[in-house]
Amino acid sequence: MTQGPRRWLFVLTILVGSFLLFQVQPMVARMVLPKLGGAPAVWNSAMLVYQALLLGGYAYAHWLGRFAVRRQAMIHIALFVLAALWLPLGIAQIAPPAPGQEALWVPLLLIASIGPVFFVVSAQAPLMQRWFAADTRAGDPYYLYAASNLGSFAGLISYPALVEPNMPLATQSWGWTAGYGLLALLVAASAAARWTGKGAHDEAADSADEPRPTLRRQLHWLLIAAVPSGLMLSTTTHLTTDIVAMPLLWVLPLGLYLLSFSIAFSNAESIKGTFRVLAPAVLLIAGGQALLSTSGGTMLIAFMSLVMLFIVATTLHDYLHHLRPSPRHLTLFYLIMSAGGVLGGLFAALIAPLLFDWVYEHPILILAAAMLLPLPALLPWDQWLKIANPRRIVILLLLLAAFTSWNLASNWDGTFNGMNGLWAGLTLAVGLLVIGWRWAYVLSLAMLMLGVGGVETLKSSTDGSRVRSYFGVYTVTDDVYRQQRRLAHGTTLHGLQHTDKRRELDPTTYYGHKSGVGLTLDKANQLAGPSAAVGIVGLGAGTLSCYRKPGQAWTIFEIDPAMAAIARDPSKFTFISKCAPHVPIVIGDARLQVAKLPPAQFDILVIDAFSSDAIPLHLLTKEAIGIYARALKPGGILLIHISNRFFDLQPVLAAEAQARGWSAAIRLDPSITDSDPMNRDFGNLTASSWVAMTATPDRLTQLTGGLKPRDKASEDGVWVPLAARPGFTRWTDDYASTLPVLLWGHLIGKSE
Repeated sequence: MTQGPRRWLFVLTILVGSFLLFQVQPMVARMVLPKLGGAPAVWNSAMLVYQALLLGGYAYAHWLGRFAVRRQAMIHIALFVLAALWLPLGIAQIAPPAPGQEALWVPLLLIASIGPVFFVVSAQAPLMQRWFAADTRAGDPYYLYAASNLGSFAGLISYPALVEPNMPLATQSWGWTAGYGLLALLVAASAAARWTGKGAHDEAADSADEPRPTLRRQLHWLLIAAVPSGLMLSTTTHLTTDIVAMPLLWVLPLGLYLLSFSIAFSNAESIKGTFRVLAPAVLLIAGGQALLSTSGGTMLIAFMSLVMLFIVATTLHDYLHHLRPSPRHLTLFYLIMSAGGVLGGLFAALIAPLLFDWVYEHPILILAAAMLLPLPALLPWDQWLKIANPRRIVILLLLLAAFTSWNLASNWDGTFNGMNGLWAGLTLAVGLLVIGWRWAYVLSLAMLMLGVGGVETLKSSTDGSRVRSYFGVYTVTDDVYRQQRRLAHGTTLHGLQHTDKRRELDPTTYYGHKSGVGLTLDKANQLAGPSAAVGIVGLGAGTLSCYRKPGQAWTIFEIDPAMAAIARDPSKFTFISKCAPHVPIVIGDARLQVAKLPPAQFDILVIDAFSSDAIPLHLLTKEAIGIYARALKPGGILLIHISNRFFDLQPVLAAEAQARGWSAAIRLDPSITDSDPMNRDFGNLTASSWVAMTATPDRLTQLTGGLKPRDKASEDGVWVPLAARPGFTRWTDDYASTLPVLLWGHLIGKSE
């Protein structure tokens, strides 16, 4: 028997530890959301904290390896007991940051809140494998890493699917504490099973033929680990920016990334061999579209991108598994793997948004994968034809690829129809033929990227029409035929203005005069007098500012400074410069900024803070609505924009209004075309859903003129009751889940 004793114990210990690790991350993210807001800088800081603690845990496991297992166990269990002082999980009470010190304060808050428990749990995977290998009968410990990532995957999937929808945060915290106690017992049992195991000094005699890995080999490990980590993040950004803005989509790339480890570190050689053969071809087919930025993607392209990530990540991680050292250097191997993951994450999440105005990190990482992948020839034509030196033929094939790629780029119109399909197919065919020659393969992939929309994407980076921030990629384009200027946030239209001077200040998209916000702001003076105070959360292109009338006091809240710069620039959009040039624009998370204001500030407060189809949970909870209610004057109206392709948010606000005893109504504006038959412009008014809420029933009647039955909702200017859902649980900072309001049938449709 090559299996060591109590193999099941080590598998279970690693599964539980990894499960807890990937439960605590989203749980703590939910806990701190109301306190810190939804700014990406916050989540980038959180990501750095998690990765730093994980790297620290792996370094700690590597350091422990110098001792005998008995001493390792004593130290580790002592740390488990010490870290338990931070349980149950919660947010530390520390003084708020001084202005400009948020970047340091956020990591400090997270480390003070969960640092010790995250650190000690993160050491489980390499440490348990080291203990497992201390028994000479145990066999190869690396397969246990597959169990580790299965546990991580289970933790990742179960949180949004099972834990968050069914448990408030307090219950989640106590449940995690119970899991921590179980893990401590399993660690103690594992230590007892290896109490007389060897340490690093004893292993040296058994592994004298295995020298310490060279620096070059360690750098190789680092790069191979970094590329899949970065590719996982860049795939998420690319899909949600330029393919389809689907909720919960971030879970899929991360889940596939974790599963790739489970296959790569298993003994499933037939599956891994198939992946090695398929990976270069899949990288060509799906990666060849990585520079496409026409927002014309479908679910098919999204699916291809996910398949590419899974196959390429599995193949690269299998390569890492192939290059693994003896168990003596196991913890060093995992330490460098962890550092590679941090490196890839830093590049994709923090460095790339500063360097690039588009998600160029995605094609860069795909090319990096092409440079690292094993390249078994898919079609070994040189062997079939018995050609001793095929280099000249390969060069001729590359010249053919350059010719076809140039023709493809010259005629690219966003589709693969007709000649475009032929040119793309020929370029792809060359890439498949030269898989055995790395330099030719990488060049073919790059030429395919340039041909399939890549040249157009690069052009947009040179004409100043695109801006990128941590919040997304914004592109300003002109439609000469329709006389429009458009602001796109990834795949989502974020603003539109007529370039015809006679109509440039007319409201467009979700903000027409017959929309809920248009009906309300047109009546602002009637509702609150000529000095009405109006707050707008969410700027966009600044369209709503042209509802402002002389004498009114407006304040606009916008989380992204880049968006404020676009809206204020009269060479791009003129709504702000011509209608509200002196209106203050407050930069920051709306909930936090509104909470800082004195009470009773606004007669009308408009919440229009949705980015694409993402749901800012912390802006729709009981506590958030309480902040808005405090900011409203007596009789004030709260107006919330809930237009969304994937979520029905009416039950959320209906439950909130019912709990507060407020009156509420919704305006379902179906308008999608201009009413002027002489106008060539179509689609300047978009169907929208706006909810009006107020503590004063008479004020709602004054706004709506009385509610109509829901079957009259399509009529002009009609307000109807919200669609309540019996038994729907009110959202709070302690409990909120998007799954009950997810429109599952819409997930399979084409992105708009």
